[in-house]
Amino acid sequence: MTKTPYEVIGQDALYRMIDHFYRLVEQDNRINHLFPGDFAETARKQKQFLTQFLGGPDLYTQEHGHPMLKKRHMPFIIDEYAKEAWLENMHTAIQTAQFPDNVGDYLYERLRLTANYMVNTEN
Repeated sequence: MTKTPYEVIGQDALYRMIDHFYRLVEQDNRINHLFPGDFAETARKQKQFLTQFLGGPDLYTQEHGHPMLKKRHMPFIIDEYAKEAWLENMHTAIQTAQFPDNVGDYLYERLRLTANYMVNTEN
């Protein structure tokens, strides 16, 4: 039986990585203004989303409905610069987490594709 990426990473390691990511973002003046200010709440929602995204329980959908990522991010100006800053912080957090079995590379690639989709403004 093949494990999901969520099972390979484990909840504790995933949540630590997300908390690290948001500490990086909070200090990053390139993009911290795009977040609603309550980084703990944003991290909580990201934990729910990435749990579901990686094959774990559908925590995000249970509380918030369908993720509708593009629609939920439309109020924010996301250009190539913001996308690259977000990805840089995510890459650092994933690499620092040292996930097993190359699952960090898999996660980063999936999030890179998702981040490309989220761009809604030309530079």
